Amino acid sequence: MIVLSRGDVVLPDRVLGEASVIIDAGRIAAIEQTRVDLERAVTIDAGDCYIVPGFIDVHVHGIEGYDTLDGDDSIARIASRLPPYGVTAFCPTTVACPPGELRTFLDQVRNARVTPAPGAARVLPAHLESNFISPEYRGAQPASCLRSPGAGAHEGDYSAREILDAIAASRPDVGIVTLAPELPGGLDLVTSLVSAGHRVSLGHSGADFETAIAAIDAGARHATHLFNRMTPVTHRAPGLAGAVLSREEIAAELICDGYHVHPAMCRLAMAAKGAHGVMAITDGTSLSGLPVGSVARLGGQRIQARGDAAFLEEGTLAGSTLTMDRAFRIIVTRCGGSIVEAATMCATTPARELGLTGFGVIAAGAMADLVVLDRGFRVVRTFIGGEQVFPVNGRLATHV
Repeated sequence: MIVLSRGDVVLPDRVLGEASVIIDAGRIAAIEQTRVDLERAVTIDAGDCYIVPGFIDVHVHGIEGYDTLDGDDSIARIASRLPPYGVTAFCPTTVACPPGELRTFLDQVRNARVTPAPGAARVLPAHLESNFISPEYRGAQPASCLRSPGAGAHEGDYSAREILDAIAASRPDVGIVTLAPELPGGLDLVTSLVSAGHRVSLGHSGADFETAIAAIDAGARHATHLFNRMTPVTHRAPGLAGAVLSREEIAAELICDGYHVHPAMCRLAMAAKGAHGVMAITDGTSLSGLPVGSVARLGGQRIQARGDAAFLEEGTLAGSTLTMDRAFRIIVTRCGGSIVEAATMCATTPARELGLTGFGVIAAGAMADLVVLDRGFRVVRTFIGGEQVFPVNGRLATHV
């Protein structure tokens, strides 16, 4: 049994000051505001710190030099490097890629889920920024890999059907699929993927408001990095972003780095949808956690960390260098969010949207995936299933 004592515990509706979280058998046994003295318990002093639910990143391509499409054991390596940033679970995310690379990636995801490495973040079903996105809104996605879902014949080296077959062969390991609904066959693809149990996300898309609403009506429940690489909001043409902001049943990802989306626009999204309708993401690349000037890969493409984000060599924005602890801090310090709202966006909303019952919340009976943050919102400790996974060799506690 572990007691995290004297911390400010961030609950779904308030911050409980000077409280204790009692962990037993991998779950939260109780939250107490009185002094807790349990025989043979391991006590950790969390005084002058916040205790928050473990962060869940539903959109992350890599970390510290590793990309999800590197092959070998890249997924496991990424999972092992995320807990220092407070991440306790994540969706490995791809850019558009050929079917062979997609199959290799999904095999890795399956292996990392079936045989998790000790001390690593939980590997959730993958997020595919799929081949079925708009060429005009592709950003750093490789144009040669894009396909129309309505095409029957080969386009280049492989067909849309081969991509869909790779997804079908690994359905339990494919969670979110990003697509552009305005493509030929796009709305039909929304319907078929939803029927197969996948979570369809609208993104990298030039869809107008009406097409976006039709996709939501067809079952799309997720929007990929709101405002980025999609039709913008204007007062006469609300576009895809306007459709997402106007409909409660669809949740929005938001890159909370202060660069991809201006803090005022982050606050606008939070005001329109509430923290319960927004998922903070990193869209982190293999440059995340590395210094400015570093060079790495995004799906085989060379990228460089320049200032606030990652860029292709020719200057195209190619994802972020953000980590989830920084996202939490920026929500509070630059976007006007409360600590409760930041915890909701970084943990509670993604857990609920992915159907992860008992995760993303501090409550009796919930999984003890927890993060201890100092007053500057820096990670002090990370727990997964009640086990301290960061710092790995740090002093755990004192016995009482």
